[in-house]
Amino acid sequence: MSVAAKAEPKGMSDAEVVEAYLTASMIPDPEAAAAYMKPGTVITFTGGREFDHPRGPTGFNARRYRWVKKKMDRFDVCPGADETAVYSIGTLYGEWLDGTPFEGNRYVDRFVVRSGQIVKMDVWNDSAERILVQMGIEA
Repeated sequence: MSVAAKAEPKGMSDAEVVEAYLTASMIPDPEAAAAYMKPGTVITFTGGREFDHPRGPTGFNARRYRWVKKKMDRFDVCPGADETAVYSIGTLYGEWLDGTPFEGNRYVDRFVVRSGQIVKMDVWNDSAERILVQMGIEA
């Protein structure tokens, strides 16, 4: 078990839970990332793809990128009565499958955190548009 998987989300702020999840997911260590999510959490990925575990996005990313990381620029925290929405905003950088490096690919991840665990995640980024441009299709 990785160090991140042993982490105890209790006592962490909602933004810290999200940051820890994203850090583990970039290793990529989907099992460690799952420690920050309530079982059964729905992850809605780009294109409306739904996954029930961080393994799903990790597997999807492996078909799109040689490797990918997030430059997390900021976290916008919107507290509610029983849950908090946390937005992670920044850019992606890495290599496409053909080895071409990229950077500056915008992303927004929206998380819902309840009782110290992520209960919903939505992911948006510009990768599809960049892939279309690589293929000579105006995006």
